[in-house]
Amino acid sequence: MFLKQFYLDCLAQASYLIGDETSGTAVVVDPRRDVDEYIEEAQRQGLSIKRVILTHFHADFVAGHIELRDRVGARIGLGAAGVADYPFDPLHDGDVIELGQVRLEIMATPGHTPECICIVVRNLGAPEDPAAVLTGDTLFIGDVGRPDLMASPGSSATNLAAQLYDSLHQKLLTLPDETIVYPGHGAGSLCGKNMSSDTSSPLGVQRRYNYALQPMSKDQFVRLVTDDQPEAPAYFAYDADLNRRERSRIEDVLPAELRPLSLNEVLKQHQAGAQVIDVRDPGEFSAAHLVGAISIGLGGQYASWAGSLLDRERPIILVTMPGVEREAAVRMARVGIDNIAGYLDGGMAAVRERPDLLQSFSRYTPATLRERLQDPDAPFLLDVRREGEAQMGKIEGSANVPLNHLEERLDEIPRDREVTVYCAGGYRSAIAAAILQANDYTQPTDLVGGYNAWAATAAAAPSSP
Repeated sequence: MFLKQFYLDCLAQASYLIGDETSGTAVVVDPRRDVDEYIEEAQRQGLSIKRVILTHFHADFVAGHIELRDRVGARIGLGAAGVADYPFDPLHDGDVIELGQVRLEIMATPGHTPECICIVVRNLGAPEDPAAVLTGDTLFIGDVGRPDLMASPGSSATNLAAQLYDSLHQKLLTLPDETIVYPGHGAGSLCGKNMSSDTSSPLGVQRRYNYALQPMSKDQFVRLVTDDQPEAPAYFAYDADLNRRERSRIEDVLPAELRPLSLNEVLKQHQAGAQVIDVRDPGEFSAAHLVGAISIGLGGQYASWAGSLLDRERPIILVTMPGVEREAAVRMARVGIDNIAGYLDGGMAAVRERPDLLQSFSRYTPATLRERLQDPDAPFLLDVRREGEAQMGKIEGSANVPLNHLEERLDEIPRDREVTVYCAGGYRSAIAAAILQANDYTQPTDLVGGYNAWAATAAAAPSSP
């Protein structure tokens, strides 16, 4: 048996290639939209991809089932409760897919969404080996799937949570402790609230340490998994719906070579409404960037923030480091942002002779910010972390406006004084400072290292006023 996990750090997302070397057949589970890696790996292993299975209609990324169907002729499989525009094999509870010496057993596990399934993988050629179970968004390492996203309409979070309890206790937890759990996501995903950075675990370890699997009544479980869930990004509903539809393939919307644009063309399109997105490191962006550009650095949760903040209907122009233009565009396409007009040819070097087109903003270290807060003209402190993060600790006197709500709440932020933005580590604050600057705030600054750096130096620093 061949089983390989493909883990995508920027989306905290896992997909799987499962194959049987004797028959040369393979299945891909929960692929991302750019599918070359699965096809190339299958070819290296002498496997032919015959099926592609989605454990549910994913909300946080656009899956690659359409691409694999059209590229290699794979048959699409979905949980039998799913409804989609394209033909698919409905997979019912107890269904079995035979791949030579590999057997896939379908478990219907509604809860995260109504159509959720898990897949038990057995190696018939080595029956002494523990089985694996691909749990999608039903069971994570350290957590369970949140039931409040309602990727399929008509189901309340409370009802789905009750179904999730039954799916866990009547299905997944009947498997042996030695069964290896392979989830659909890890730490950083908003599909749960307490996920581990581990990408697999024996089921027995989860039975012992996962907070949601501890002995409790169904009512207690429902309250536990519905309380304190982080707000879902706005693009989740769009992506879940897109995964049900006969949509455009990534190769149809993203050419092999992106269009290079001159500085004058970038300025013209920006004036006409295009969004200019600078994917460089926040430090580089703060030092010098094109007027009106927004920072969403490739080094952080780039795709998620692009999906949350950008207008899918307006053209997007990329400002990148040389050679990463396509990578930046592909990551956007993974969350359904396809309207890429091109990229600034030559990157920031193209603006070198036009200082009138450059902007910058200052970044404070914790020590410098503490000094500034003693001044009579101390800056207004803006915390752009999620509300739950701010409740765990904040800089005294700061106002909390989560980044995904910043533009709609600009009237809460003064324009007549310096505004210093902070987040957890400095990534989101650079985005926020750029948004403020693009909305004619003349004195945005941000905190290098964010609240984490502030808290780490707090013991040795004087108290904030």
